[in-house]
Amino acid sequence: MPASPSSLSINGSHDSPSRDQLRRELRRRRRALDSRQQRRAAHQLVQRLKSLPEVQRARRVALYLPQGGEIDPTPLIDWLRKRGAQVYLPVLKPLSENRLWFVRYHASTPMVRNRFGIAEPDTRHGAHRARRLPAWALDLVLMPLVGFDAQGNRMGMGGGFYDRTFAFTRWRRPKPGLIGVAHDCQGVAELPVAPWDVPLDAIVSDRRIVRPRVRP
Repeated sequence: MPASPSSLSINGSHDSPSRDQLRRELRRRRRALDSRQQRRAAHQLVQRLKSLPEVQRARRVALYLPQGGEIDPTPLIDWLRKRGAQVYLPVLKPLSENRLWFVRYHASTPMVRNRFGIAEPDTRHGAHRARRLPAWALDLVLMPLVGFDAQGNRMGMGGGFYDRTFAFTRWRRPKPGLIGVAHDCQGVAELPVAPWDVPLDAIVSDRRIVRPRVRP
């Protein structure tokens, strides 16, 4: 019986590949999913997210628009709004070192592509500038992951945007809840962890919910 992807290291052995090798392989896994698999995974993800107390009570929620095979959290938006929650998207913060701020999002929000080709709210519009929030003002953040492990460790794209933006959560209370989301095929047995990796409150995939052994 073949081993599941999460039971092995990335090359099928128990050797630890480099973070870059691991990142490339995990991105390949999610891009290999077809549109039907993506839709099913998004539905299953959202059902699990709805069951979480921190999602149910949040009133200011940041999520993201998927790209490159990322699991899609946007089916959660209507449910959040019906519960009175406001939805925000990340925007690259100008004149900062790889940090984000967050802008209120509606279907009519004007969008532009940032320097990475990712769609984000156009903050050149005065109304949308007024709707910006700093990271500490959010209740909950759903962040895309490249990989995760059974201990609740995470791997991002490598730019450090979320780590820099939410570094304050190590010492500041109250803090927003941080939930990483990913396809289950992006799970591995163990991830290399860097000192700057911001810990999460939970990781949710289309098949499971992972809580860190020690809550941040």
